[in-house]
Amino acid sequence: MPEMIRNRAEQAIRKKAAFGPDVDLEGYRIVGTRDEALDLDSLTREERNKIAGSGVDLEEKNRAGTFFMSDDRVLHCVSSQSGLEVMPMATALQEYPWVADCYWQAVPVDADKFTAQAELHFQNGYFIRALPGQRVTTPIQACLYLKHESMAQNLHNIVIAEEGSELNVITGCATAPRIRRGLHIGISEFYVRRGAKLTFTMIHDWGEEVMVRPRSGIVVEEDGLFLSNYVSLKPVRSLQMYPTVRLTGPGAVARFHSVLVAPRGTDLDTGARVVLESSRTRAEIISRAITTGGRIMARGHLRGLQPEVKAHLECHGLILNDSGAIHAIPELEAQSMGAEMSHEAAVGKIAEEEIEYLMARGLSEEEATATIVRGFLNVRIEGLPAELQAQVDRAIEESKQSLL
Repeated sequence: MPEMIRNRAEQAIRKKAAFGPDVDLEGYRIVGTRDEALDLDSLTREERNKIAGSGVDLEEKNRAGTFFMSDDRVLHCVSSQSGLEVMPMATALQEYPWVADCYWQAVPVDADKFTAQAELHFQNGYFIRALPGQRVTTPIQACLYLKHESMAQNLHNIVIAEEGSELNVITGCATAPRIRRGLHIGISEFYVRRGAKLTFTMIHDWGEEVMVRPRSGIVVEEDGLFLSNYVSLKPVRSLQMYPTVRLTGPGAVARFHSVLVAPRGTDLDTGARVVLESSRTRAEIISRAITTGGRIMARGHLRGLQPEVKAHLECHGLILNDSGAIHAIPELEAQSMGAEMSHEAAVGKIAEEEIEYLMARGLSEEEATATIVRGFLNVRIEGLPAELQAQVDRAIEESKQSLL
């Protein structure tokens, strides 16, 4: 099997992605610096503040586990709760032969040249697993950090919520201060077993010339719940991701929520696809997007294959600068008479009457605009644990000052 996978990767290494601008893979280093001793204690105060902005607490307070990877090196990995496993992906593949059965199953290795690159130049990644029946309500945190200029990360992650378990993961991705250019390729495969719940929250804080290419696949079994939250509020050169969820068992549910801000020079091409393969499945894709000069492509595809499925797609966008653009692409595909599917999209500038209403009550035009933007971004996500909601709120609050 490994040889077959590698052969498929070698054939796909020049295969362009369906979405997003192309990337010259040879323009980035895949081996990091080896002449310095790296550990968490070596991080400067400035680095720690940058990492904290992505939702990662290096003091590990109220954390059930931590995984920290800098460039191509794992610096820290620990689990502090029984029934929870957190380890480097390379270690999991060695210790558990059965992990190979999950490897490249939710994401095809030959999807494009980025999946191929992650296989041919694999560095590491995280393996997180909640054992059957274990409720790990305290978040596990993972930090994927680019410390050096023009470095590439080629990662493969697997997260498993076993039958009847609960798992909450927060991933903070960031570059070191003053690092502008880099490449992040992150393959993530999620498996939500029968009756399990998995909440996955990503907060991105990349450099202005960083290219980001996550590739994710999710399989949710009977009565399982997958809740995804994505926050990108800072400049990044180009980010393209389009995770696909398969709801394979009756009663399975998937929800995606994203909060996006595109400053000038930023290109965001994001979305999600949910395939409702079994009866009584539910899906929701909701995004809030603001451009202050950058470009946002908000995609969504809901595919209902069985009766008694319900799905909703929603995108609301605000344009705060004439040089910015938002393009919403909703797709509904029903292959059963019993499927109920809907979508709603609204993109435009702030309504003049809203600004005038607030100005009539004593606010300046700038204050009125800021108030409307704050309300637009204040998203409460159903089912999100309080600690993760607090991290999302902090990330949004820190970015509001730079929006106008």
